[in-house]
Parts: sequence; structure tokens; C-alpha cells
Amino acid sequence: KAMCSGKLQTALLVASYFVYLLVGAAVFQALERTAEKQEKRAAAQMKEAFLQNFTQLTVAEMEQFMANLIEAIQNGVYPVGNESQFEESNWDFSNSFFFAGTVVSTIGYGTLHPKTAGGQIFCVFFALFGIPLNIVFLHRVGKMLSLLCKKLGKFLYEKGMRKKKIKFLTLLFFLATGILVFLCLPSVFFQITEGWSYSEGIYFAFITLSTIGFGDYVVGKQSDRKYFSYYRVLVAIWILFGLAWIALLFNL
Repeated sequence: KAMCSGKLQTALLVASYFVYLLVGAAVFQALERTAEKQEKRAAAQMKEAFLQNFTQLTVAEMEQFMANLIEAIQNGVYPVGNESQFEESNWDFSNSFFFAGTVVSTIGYGTLHPKTAGGQIFCVFFALFGIPLNIVFLHRVGKMLSLLCKKLGKFLYEKGMRKKKIKFLTLLFFLATGILVFLCLPSVFFQITEGWSYSEGIYFAFITLSTIGFGDYVVGKQSDRKYFSYYRVLVAIWILFGLAWIALLFNL
């Protein structure tokens, strides 16, 4: 009964956690998408005006254009390419879910952030409750994985292996498996999808899973590349379970 109750609690926690992220993503999308469209429209008009009159601009007007361009880029609007690229939103559901995941995991790349007052206030409360929920989620998943460690240890003990050797081999097994699953293989995936080198993929994976999150490398941000639907959702799920693996290593 205790085991069934524990499994039910774990299932409810995992379900609640992902529902929390889905609701957060939907709210961020609703709050930010309209404001982003207005920013992109303004950036497109600014670019068109510059292309028509750039030979006649004064130094002061040129400096103002550069200031406006820098502000647009800081807000996640990149006025490059044709008009169809302006229609692609940084706040579609995939990007919003990815953002919600980086908030509760405290990675905070800084390349995508809410700019409306409503989005900023919601982000405060979303993080306030989401970060503790994330800690509980990682602890529970880490605990489940540590049960697998115990089962592996019990199996080796029954085979006549000494306890000290079992502890060392168990830690080595989960360390090697985690490095393969959460660092090495995803880096190949990022190399293919993002066009990065393998070392850049390893660097991004480590900086992300360690929650340092410099923001110098972020997935799905290159305007000249086509990404499949829900690519960033998949990356967000990789981040969450990668953090759970790190929590398991701390438990071990």
C-alpha cells in the first residue's frame, strides 16, 4: 500500500508540474504575443525607412537608428530577412513552454523575457511558486532514480560483491550513463539541428544543466535555420530530466 501510495504521489506531482508549465506557457503567450507583434511591426517600418533614406541620413539620425536597432535586438526582435520572418513569434507555444521551463529551473538565459507589465508581474508569481515546485519535482525524480541504484546495488551484493565496490560501481554507472544520455548524445543532436560544432554542443549542454545559463548559446534562435515543431519543448524536457540526473548524483 505504501509503495502504491508513493507511486500515486509521484504521478500526481509529475502531472501537476507539467500542467503548471503548460498553464504558465499559455499565459505568457497570451500576455506577450500582441506586444511582440507591435514591436516587430515598428522594427519593420524602421528598417524600410532606413533602406529608403540611408544616403540622406545625418549623423544624429544614424545614431538614433543604431540605438533603435540595439533596443529591438535586446527585445528579441531581429529585423533581418523578408517580412515573413517578422511573422514568426518568439512567444509561440513552444518558445513559451521553453521560457517557463528556464524560469522554474532558474537557468534564465536572458535572451527571451517578458516586456509587458502583466507578463513581468505574472513572471514574478510564476517563479515564486514554480521554483519550489521544481525543487520538489527534482527531489522526487532523483529519489526514484536512487531506488534504481539500490536495486542495482542489491543485485550486485547478491552476486557476492563487496559494499564499497558496489557503491563505487553504482556511482560510476549512473555518472557514465548520465554523461552519455544528457551530455554526449544531445550534443550530437544540437550539432545537427543548430549547426554548432560538437564542442559548442557540449559547452551549451553543460552550461544549461549546471543552471549557469550565460545565454551566449540558446537553441532555436537562428533565423536562417528551420526548426521542427515543438523543438524547444523537447529541449525543455531534456533540461528538466537532466537536472533530475544531477540531483541524483548529489543524492549518491
